[in-house]
Amino acid sequence: MTAATHSTLFPQVPDSADAVLEGLDPEQREVATALHGPVCVLAGAGTGKTRAITHRIAYGVRAGILHPSSVLAVTFTNRAAGEMRGRLRQLGAAGVQARTFHSAALRQLQYFWPKAIGGSMPRLVDRKIQLVADAAAACRIRLDRGELRDVTAEIEWSKVTQTVPADYAPAAAKAGRESPRDPAEIAQLYAAYEDVKRERSVIDFEDVLLLTVAVLQDRHDIAEQIRAQYQHFVVDEYQDVSPLQQRLLDLWLGERDSLCVVGDASQTIYSFTGATPDHLLDFRTRHPGATVVKLVRDYRSTPQVVHLANGLLAQARGRAADHRLELVSQRPAGPEPVYAEYTDEPAEAEGAARRIRELIDSGVPASEIAILFRTNAQSETYEQALADAGVPYQLRGAERFFDRPEVRKAGIALRGAARFGGNDSLLDDVVDLPSQVRAVLSGEGWTTQPPAGSGAVRERWESLAALVNLAQDFAAAKPGATLADLVAELDERANAQHAPTVQGVTLASLHSAKGLEWDVVFLVGVAEGMMPITYAKTDEQIEEERRLLYVGVTRAREHLRVSWALSRSPGGRPNRRPSRFLDGLRPGSTATTGRTTAGGAGGIERGIPGTRESAPRRAQRVPARCRVCGRTLTDAGEMKLMRCDDCPSDMNEGLYERLREWRADQARSSGQPAFCVFTDRTLMAIAESAPDDERELARIPGVGMRKLTRYGADVLAICAGQSLAENTDQD
Repeated sequence: MTAATHSTLFPQVPDSADAVLEGLDPEQREVATALHGPVCVLAGAGTGKTRAITHRIAYGVRAGILHPSSVLAVTFTNRAAGEMRGRLRQLGAAGVQARTFHSAALRQLQYFWPKAIGGSMPRLVDRKIQLVADAAAACRIRLDRGELRDVTAEIEWSKVTQTVPADYAPAAAKAGRESPRDPAEIAQLYAAYEDVKRERSVIDFEDVLLLTVAVLQDRHDIAEQIRAQYQHFVVDEYQDVSPLQQRLLDLWLGERDSLCVVGDASQTIYSFTGATPDHLLDFRTRHPGATVVKLVRDYRSTPQVVHLANGLLAQARGRAADHRLELVSQRPAGPEPVYAEYTDEPAEAEGAARRIRELIDSGVPASEIAILFRTNAQSETYEQALADAGVPYQLRGAERFFDRPEVRKAGIALRGAARFGGNDSLLDDVVDLPSQVRAVLSGEGWTTQPPAGSGAVRERWESLAALVNLAQDFAAAKPGATLADLVAELDERANAQHAPTVQGVTLASLHSAKGLEWDVVFLVGVAEGMMPITYAKTDEQIEEERRLLYVGVTRAREHLRVSWALSRSPGGRPNRRPSRFLDGLRPGSTATTGRTTAGGAGGIERGIPGTRESAPRRAQRVPARCRVCGRTLTDAGEMKLMRCDDCPSDMNEGLYERLREWRADQARSSGQPAFCVFTDRTLMAIAESAPDDERELARIPGVGMRKLTRYGADVLAICAGQSLAENTDQD
C-alpha cells in the first residue's frame, strides 16, 4: 500500500485544535468556533453541514472546552449517526456519543428503569402491525393489510404529537389529516392498541420516548443525573423534530442553553409523520441571544443545478419559504438541466433508459445515476425499461414492483381466473381483457376511483391501478389477447426483474432519496397530478410537494434531467401538463406566482419537442410493420422481432439454443444477469434473421453500438456455424 493510498483510507488525525479548523470555509469556521450558548445553523442542501458540526465538536474537544463524554449529538437515522461517529474518530474526538433520539432514550430508559419504575423493563416490539390487528379484532373492526398500515401510521402520528385517544378526532381535524377510517374508529382502535400492549407488557418505539419523558418529568433526581452526564447537545436535521422529540430535548437541557441545532426548513418533507420546522424557525424566539450562522455555499451541485433549485424556492409560499436560503454553487459550471417531454409514460421510461445506456457506455458508473419518482407505484415502468435496455438497477426504500404483497396476491387471482375463468361468475358476460382484469382486481381492492388521502391503502391501490393500466396497454398492443396471455406477460416481466443486481442505477422515491446524492439524476413524472400529487389539497400540502421536488433537484451533482409525459399510455389523450412548479423555470414557460424567479435560462429546453435535441416521441416515428402480415406493430417485444407474436416464425431453433448457451456463459463470466447481455426477444430476433455481417446485426433492435462492439464477433461467428475457438483463430 502506498503512502497516498494509506492516507486516503486512514486519514491522519489533526495534530492540534487549530488543525481541525483547516479547510473550513468562513461560515463553517464560525460554526466550529461558536462553542458557547445556543447556536442555530441554517444549512442549505450540499453546504457541508455535517462537516461543520463534526468539526465544531472536535474543535471543542481538542481545545479542552468540551469533554467527549459530556457531548450528545442527535440525528434521525442510524446511518447518519454512524457517519458522524466515524468522522469524529477521524478528527480525534472519539468518545462523543452520536445517536438517534430513540437510541439515546432507550439507553437511558434501560439504565434507569429499575430505579424509576422497578422490576424488568417491558419487551420492546419491532413492529406494531400484529398488535393493531389484535386491537381491531377486540373492537370487532375488520381491517385489511393496507388499512392496518394506515391505522398504525395514525397511532404513530398521535403519539409523536402527544395526542391521547380521546383527543384524536379534533387533533387530526386541526392538523388537516385525512383519516383512513372514521376518526371515532381510529380513536377506538388507538385506545384498544394501548390496552393490548399493557396486557402483554410490551412497549413500542414511541413509548420509548414517552416513557423517558415521563421519567424525567417525575424524577428530578434522574433528570439531574442525566444533565450532569450530558452538558452539550447537537441536533442535526432539526427541521424534522416532532413535538415529542422536542419535549425530550427540553428535559435533557433543563435550564441550560448549551445547544447547537442544524437544519433547513426548505427540506421539511416528513410532516405526515409529525415532523415540523416550527422548532427550527422559532429557535431565535425561544433563545433571543442565539448565534445564527447560515451555510449557503453549495459544494455538491453545479451552478446550473443550484440555479434551478433556487428558482423553485423563489416561487414558494408560507413560513418555510420566508426563511429560504439562497444557495451559491462552489463548483465549476456544468451542463444546463434538460427538460424532456414525452407523448406517454412508457416513452418517458424508454427515453430515460436509452439516455442512461448512453451514459454508462460513455463511462459513467451505473451507481452514480438515479431515477427519482413521486410514488413507488411508478417504479414498474422504469424497472421494465431498464431491463429491456440491459441496464442493471437497484431499488431503494421499496420492494420491487412484482415483490409487493398486493401485486403477488393480484397475480395469483389473475392466474386463477385465467385457469378457471369459464367457471367464474365474476367474469360472466365480460368479454374484453381490460374489463376481465378490472373485474378480478375489484375483488382485491381495486376501485374505479382512488381512495382519499395517502398512506398504505393509497399505495396498494396505485399498485393495482398499475396492473389495470398494464392490461389496457397489453390489450391495445395485442388485440384478442387473453387473460392467460397477460399472466404469461406478467410472469416474464417478474422473472426478468428478479435477476440479481449489485452495482446498478438507483430507482428511488423522492422521500427515500433524502440525504443521498448522485452525479446524474433523472426526475421523472414531473406533471400535474403527480407533482404535486393529486391528494395534496391544502396550501401547506402543496408547498411540501414543492419542497419534495427541491430535495430531488438538489440530489444531482452535475447532470439533471426533468421529464414528464402528456398521457399515461400510448395513444391516450395528451391532456397532462408539466408541473406548476416548473412555471417560469423551464424555457418557454411563465411564472404563475407573480414573483420574479431565478430560473429559466433561455433555449436550454432540449427535451421539448420542436427544439434542438428534442426527445424522441412515438408519434414522430416511422411505423414499424410486421414483416409477415404487414400489421403496424406497437408492442416493444414485437418491434424487436419485426413481426407479430402470432405470425409464423422462421427462427432457427438450433441457433437460438446456441445463442442462449453463449449468453449464459457471458453472464456467468461478467457476473451480471443474462438479460443484461441480450434479452430473450433480441436473441429470437437474431436467430430469425441470422445476420451475415455487422451491418445486418446492428439493424436488430436491442443491439446497440456497445453490444455490437463487445459481442458482435461472437454472435456473427455463432450465426455462421463457427465455433468461438475457430473465430478467435481467424482473428
